[in-house]
Amino acid sequence: VLQEWDWTSFNALPQTRMTRDIHCVTTWSKFDTAWEGVLIDDILAETAIEPPTGFTLAHSSDGYTTNVPVPDLVGGKAMVALRYEGLPMTPDHGGPARLLVPHLYFWKSAKWITGLQFTQKDELGFWELRGYHRYGDPWLEQRYTDD
Repeated sequence: VLQEWDWTSFNALPQTRMTRDIHCVTTWSKFDTAWEGVLIDDILAETAIEPPTGFTLAHSSDGYTTNVPVPDLVGGKAMVALRYEGLPMTPDHGGPARLLVPHLYFWKSAKWITGLQFTQKDELGFWELRGYHRYGDPWLEQRYTDD
């Protein structure tokens, strides 16, 4: 473990707002959704580390995991979202904290996130092990392994 925060300390990290479209693998999209939380860039800056590998595995409190390449988390592309549409994140939206990677299919935006694990190789997560695409680009319609 490189860094751990309690809830109060994590909420004291710099907060960023972003408005993004989200896309579900089941073919629906929602446009102009408003999020607020801690950019992955700010988490890495707070720890004063460079990502040690090219891959991450996001972990959720219910045992769910999903793989995301590090370049898809940095450069302002992703955050740990704490607020949705101006309100604290509710459990049905993945609260109290959800990984938000809006440029990938929404299964990559893990609900109830508890940690990011840097991995040496691209380890498949829950849905990827069950046939979903390892990357999940909605513009390329990467839903399943063979897409």
